Amino acid sequence: MNNADTSGIGLVGFDGDDTLWKSEDYYRAAEQDFEAILGHYIDLHDAGTARHLLKVERRNLAVFGYGAKGMTLSMLEAAIELTGERIAAAHLRQIIEIGRQTLQHPVEVIDGVREAVAAIAADYPVVLITKGDLFHQEQKIERSGLLDLFPRIEIVSEKDPATYARVLAEFKLPAGRFVMIGNSLRSDIEPVLGLGGWGVHTPYAVTWAHEAEHGVSADAPRLHHADTAHQWPDAVRAIAAQAGAERGA
Repeated sequence: MNNADTSGIGLVGFDGDDTLWKSEDYYRAAEQDFEAILGHYIDLHDAGTARHLLKVERRNLAVFGYGAKGMTLSMLEAAIELTGERIAAAHLRQIIEIGRQTLQHPVEVIDGVREAVAAIAADYPVVLITKGDLFHQEQKIERSGLLDLFPRIEIVSEKDPATYARVLAEFKLPAGRFVMIGNSLRSDIEPVLGLGGWGVHTPYAVTWAHEAEHGVSADAPRLHHADTAHQWPDAVRAIAAQAGAERGA
C-alpha cells in the first residue's frame, strides 16, 4: 500500500556512496598508495601531503567534478607540485594505475540497505540521488544489485539547493514533503533542510574532509538520526507523522 497521498511525505531520496554501498574506504586506500609513491621524493610529514592533495582536489572540483577520475588528475597535479616536477614518469604511471583500480573497486552494499530501501519503497516513492562521474556511478549502481529498487535515478555533478529544487520540481512536490537519507551532512542533509525538507543522517565510518564541513546543527528540528540502515523505515515513519501533523495544523 502506498500512503504517500495520506501522509506528510511524498518522496524519499537516497544517497549512493557510503550510504547504500561502501566507497570512501577505497579512496582512503588510494591516498595511502599515493603517499607511498611520494615518499620516494619528500618527507611526507613535513610536506603535509594529504592537506596539499585536498587543496588541489578542491581547486579542481569545478573543472574535474567529484569521483575517482577527478581524484586521479588531482593526484598527478599534486605529485608534480610536491616534488618540484622531479617525479619520474614511472611513478606518474603508478598514480594512474591507482586511479584505475579505484574506478574498478568492488561494490559492497552496506548491511541492511536492501531490506530498508524495499520497506520504504513499499509505502513511498523513492529516488536515488548520487553525485560523481556519470560512467562510474552508473557502473556502481548496476554492480550494487539495487537497480530494481529505484524507478528514478539522478546522477548529478553537485548536490546543492538548486539541484534538489530541480528534482522536486520535476516531481511537482514541495520540499516539505521530501526526505533525504544520506551519510553526508554537507551534501545530503544541509541543502534539503535549507529548502524546508527533511533529512535522515546515517554517518559512515570514514568521511572525506571536504564533506565533513557543514553548517548543520545536531538538533535541527527537521533532522533525524539513524545509526544504521535498519533504522531508516522507523525514521521515515516518524518524519511522516511529524510532517502530517504540520500539514494538518
